[in-house]
Amino acid sequence: MKKIILGLSLLSIVACASTNAANTKGVKPQEPINQGYWQQHVSYTMDIDMNVKTYQYKGIQKLVYTNNSPDVLDKVFYHLYFNAFQPNSQMDVRSRNIKDPDKRVGDRISKLSPSEIGYIKVGSLKQNGVAVKHETVGTILEVTLNEPIQPGQSVTFDMVFDAQVPKQIRRSGRDNAEGVALSMTQWYPKMAEYDFEGWHTPPYIGREFHGVWGDFDVTLHIDKNYVVGGTGYVQNPQEVGHGYEDKTQPLNLPSGGKLTWKFTAPNVHDFTWGADPKFAHDTYKMDNGIDLHFFYKKTLAPEFLENWKKLQPKTAELMNYYSKNVGQYPYKQYSVIQGGDGGMEYAMCTLITGQRKWGSLFGVTAHELAHTWFQFLLATNESKHPWMDEGFTTYISNKAENEILGEGKVNPHAGSYRGYNYVVQNNIEEPLTTHADRYNTNTGYGIASYSKGNIFLSQLEYIIGEENVAKTLKKYFEDFSFKHPTPNDIKRTAEKVSGIQLDWYLNEWTQTIHTIDYGIKSVNGKEVTLERIGQMPMPIDVEVTYTDGSKESFNIPLRMMRGEKPTNATIITDWTFAHPTYTFTTKKDVKSVEIDPSKLMADVNLENNIYPAE
Repeated sequence: MKKIILGLSLLSIVACASTNAANTKGVKPQEPINQGYWQQHVSYTMDIDMNVKTYQYKGIQKLVYTNNSPDVLDKVFYHLYFNAFQPNSQMDVRSRNIKDPDKRVGDRISKLSPSEIGYIKVGSLKQNGVAVKHETVGTILEVTLNEPIQPGQSVTFDMVFDAQVPKQIRRSGRDNAEGVALSMTQWYPKMAEYDFEGWHTPPYIGREFHGVWGDFDVTLHIDKNYVVGGTGYVQNPQEVGHGYEDKTQPLNLPSGGKLTWKFTAPNVHDFTWGADPKFAHDTYKMDNGIDLHFFYKKTLAPEFLENWKKLQPKTAELMNYYSKNVGQYPYKQYSVIQGGDGGMEYAMCTLITGQRKWGSLFGVTAHELAHTWFQFLLATNESKHPWMDEGFTTYISNKAENEILGEGKVNPHAGSYRGYNYVVQNNIEEPLTTHADRYNTNTGYGIASYSKGNIFLSQLEYIIGEENVAKTLKKYFEDFSFKHPTPNDIKRTAEKVSGIQLDWYLNEWTQTIHTIDYGIKSVNGKEVTLERIGQMPMPIDVEVTYTDGSKESFNIPLRMMRGEKPTNATIITDWTFAHPTYTFTTKKDVKSVEIDPSKLMADVNLENNIYPAE
């Protein structure tokens, strides 16, 4: 996940987490908000033996899969993400053919040698102890079951696999640009999601992920000099040391060249880890009992090391901000780990590059940590609705940065409005309903997901009021955390909170590329005429300055809203979609008029929003 602001700054994102032997029972999903809701469940037990010299590892995986759907399943599918890092893979070919390739990828996959590629090779797979037919097709393992899985039934899949960590190119890999040895994201055979829409088995081409909630029990054997930070809680801290141990108790380090790390992670939909022999490991204990873990290279330049120390209390402030303004963080720890190729969120942690100036380090952490709420606790389908994760994350992290750093920005989302206007003016905008992998350009995808997705909420403040949007986010989290919400869910939540009908807004902003353009057509004494030039309708705020110097604000509701936001402005007759112009009469002669002084409405032409023209 990334953060895009047009200027244009593009930050990537990666996430992970590390340890704490306390509270391994974890967080349980809330009860469904209606009796028709269901979701699948997975329980992984994995034993991984890593060779840090060859970057190859062997895995044994036991997966208990519970079919909570009303459907009989005769197939299942796994993601094998590392297979994307091979010449002529779909990720490789797409990157070499798209108009504006991601510079981190470019043609690099096509040039990987056999020792540099990534792969996951499934050696054997059994269903309830009996070998089952399976075929690897790119980044997907297709499994034809011996016996269908009935509704309510749990089955056990036993798998043996071999894998190789690719050279660091995108999100995952070995020896990244800053010398971090292992960024282990999307590294294991991962069961695909099956929900009310069916199976979700997109090939890994470059975008992000969708997964099944469950429990993880992971044992990792790795060179004893490596410090590991990952999703979940370390269960044997006295046997691994490296900053996890209880300092009041003696260590019990085993002899030999490897340490065995044991992690458990309750109720997450991913498991990530990073490791390096030169990691420093700091723990920052929050007053609410949450431990923040920080992993970064001891060899960083002094100014970068200072920034990583400075980051620790600020991350605690971010954690408190998001818990207060979205919903309480439900786990006992979170980890910020140097690694990856920019910034990327994962369960209970993030991977970020670490050689950054202070503002950049804080900004990427603010964004990636915010993803915890919108991707790892709400967990929308990022392939289909990336704007609900990236955009909402951008919205709340912009607000958090503005407050915590005391930036004092009137509109902390202004960069997103510039980005949106860029794609409109350059005719590269596509609807937010476009599948993430199938945008014509990376720029179009990025600005749609980050900028236009952010504006969905910031502009909603203009429509239903800032206080109602704040209440909407909290209610949305309360009702839909651990439930993979859809666009209709955020819309209905906002409707219930505000009492305003918003079907038109969800349709226009996410399913079309209609633009907003309102203008002042004429002013004649006390009579003001406005016009709708763009296709997308909106309620209109107008500020009038009279010839005597006094001012008055007016709110013109959109009729199809069937209501209006809380406001101190004078509310006048609503405006219908079908009427292209609207005239109202003031009490005094008018000197000047301005449409939307807040600039929260994404009007694509501000030049006709002020009379007289400047």
